[in-house]
Amino acid sequence: VTWLALSGCVAGGAMVQVVGNMMIAPAVAVLFDRTPESTRGTVSAFYGGAQSVGQSGGTCMGAQVIKHMGAGFLTGAVLFAITGIIAVLVWPRERSSKNDEVAAKTLSISDILRSFILPTRNCRDFYLALVGRLLLMVGWSMVATYQLYILQKYVGLSVDESGTVISTMSVISMIVLIVTSMISGPISDRLHRRKIIVAVGSVIIAIGIAIPIMMPTALGMMLYAGVAGTGYGIYIAVDQALNVDVLPSQEEAGKDLGILNLANTVGQVLAPVIVGGVVATSSYATIFPIAIVCVLVGAVVIMLIRKVK
Repeated sequence: VTWLALSGCVAGGAMVQVVGNMMIAPAVAVLFDRTPESTRGTVSAFYGGAQSVGQSGGTCMGAQVIKHMGAGFLTGAVLFAITGIIAVLVWPRERSSKNDEVAAKTLSISDILRSFILPTRNCRDFYLALVGRLLLMVGWSMVATYQLYILQKYVGLSVDESGTVISTMSVISMIVLIVTSMISGPISDRLHRRKIIVAVGSVIIAIGIAIPIMMPTALGMMLYAGVAGTGYGIYIAVDQALNVDVLPSQEEAGKDLGILNLANTVGQVLAPVIVGGVVATSSYATIFPIAIVCVLVGAVVIMLIRKVK
C-alpha cells in the first residue's frame, strides 16, 4: 500500500508539473507581449506577487490539514479546476481570432519538430538567465519545500507545533512578498535596471537562509520567512521582466519562456534530490549552507548578462 501511495504521489506530482507549465508558458508570453517595455517591471511585480501569494496561501492552507492529507489534495484539485475555468473566461480573445484578414498559419510536422530545438543564436544571455534562475530555485526550494521536516528534525518541534509555525511563517512571507514585490517592480522601471535588483534580492534571500544556522528555533525560522521572503519578493518582482528582455526571438517567445519556466520545475525537482542526499549522509543543518551557495552563485550568473542593465 505504501509503494502504491508513493507511486500515486510521484505520478500526480509529475502530471501537475506538466500541466502547470502548459498553462504558465503561454500565459506569461501573452501577458508580456501586451505589456510595453517601460512597464514590464511593474507588471512582473504583479505577476510575481500573485504567484507568491498563491504559494504562501497554499502553504498556510496545507498546514491546516497537515493530518488530513486527502482533504488537502482534494482542495488543491478543486482550486485548480475553478481558477483554470475563470482564467479562460476572462482571457481576452487573441487578435487573430477577431481579424479575418489574419490567416492562421498551418503547421507541418517538421515545423512542430523544429519548435523543440533549443535556441542557438543570440542566446548567451538567455542561457545565463536560465542557469541563474535554476540555481536560485534550487537554493530556495531546498529550504522552503522542507519547512515541515526542518521544523521537526532540525528545530525539534512536534507535528502540531510545526503546523502552527508553518502557518505563521506563511502569513509573514505573504505580507513581505506582497509589499516588496509591489515596490521593487516600479523601482526597476524607474531606474531601467533589472540585474542589480535581482542580485540584491538574492543576497537578502541568502541572509535569510543563514538565520536558522545561528538560531535553530521556531523564532529563527520565522525570521527566515520574513527576511528570505523579502528577498524573494524583490527577486520575483523583476525576474520575469528580465527573462522577457533576454529572449533570443520574439517570434518564439512562448517556447523560450517555457524553457525558462523549466528552471522552476527542474529546480523543485533537483532540490529534493540534493536534500535527500545531504540528509542521508549528514544532517538538516547542512542544507542551509548549500542553499546559500546556490542562491549566491545564481546571482553572480545573472550579473554576467550583458543585454540587460
